Amino acid sequence: MSEPALETRVVRTAVPPEGEAVRTEVPRRRIKDLEVMVADVIQETPDTTTLVLFTGNDRLDYLAGHFLTIDPRQFPALERWVAYLEDLKGKREAPRAYSLASAPHERYLAITVKEETYQSGRTRYPPLLSPMLVRRTPRGSRFVITGFTGPYVLPPRVEEKTDHLVHVVAGSGSVPNWSILKHALREHPRLRHTFVYSNRTWDDVIYREGLRQLEAEHPDRLRVVHTLTREPEPERHGPGVRRGRISAELLRELVPDPRAALYYACGPAVGPIERAAAKERGETPAPRFLEAALGALDELGVPRDRVKRESYG
Repeated sequence: MSEPALETRVVRTAVPPEGEAVRTEVPRRRIKDLEVMVADVIQETPDTTTLVLFTGNDRLDYLAGHFLTIDPRQFPALERWVAYLEDLKGKREAPRAYSLASAPHERYLAITVKEETYQSGRTRYPPLLSPMLVRRTPRGSRFVITGFTGPYVLPPRVEEKTDHLVHVVAGSGSVPNWSILKHALREHPRLRHTFVYSNRTWDDVIYREGLRQLEAEHPDRLRVVHTLTREPEPERHGPGVRRGRISAELLRELVPDPRAALYYACGPAVGPIERAAAKERGETPAPRFLEAALGALDELGVPRDRVKRESYG
């Protein structure tokens, strides 16, 4: 992640990216602060953790796909790093945004956080909050969240627009789609889903068992296909596991009528540091997952107003 305010791979942008598709009428909601307690800590992968949050008796008013924010300035353990970064940048440290992994019908709130690492040439500053949330936030921890908002949600009357939702995700870009998938399977019985999920290895797949269970419970409404880019023998993990990246060819196989479906694409995109460096060289930055996925959908002739996207990078 190139900007510290977007340091983790479950970060959501608070403003729709330029050229955002599937314009959604999201009702205005009152943003409020909530004190939460960590009720459970679930290690999803070696570097990714789900924090299950108890909010007391507060009524949680959010949509599947929304995000919350957490201000790193509230944690005493981060005080010296916050002060250092604020001096370095000459401005106040911004809250970090995290997509909700929970769905509105579920009892507890949850976020899934992937630990971000410093990457030379791609990230400007060392990550601040995600390492603490992933590695050093035990059960019983308390902190304040602010929520809930975001444009990456289902449109009103979604079943009038399509009967097929296609999730095109990579890494922890699966987080908001996991929320949307659980919600839609419960609340929109006419919708069927194809969940196409790219990762480096089988061990990197977040919600692996949860996706398997949902597919078994809804065999006529959900198909999950994994693509692995660095797994020596991906096929040994089952018939729904493929080698390589998500491509137009794969999507054409999985979506017989690509112009009739709605697409929710979420994953890493070219960040501002990469973009600026490429501009200095007089080059176009190499596409990352989201740019490649949108290119594949363009190749299939999918109208831009049928695609909803969410990015980090």
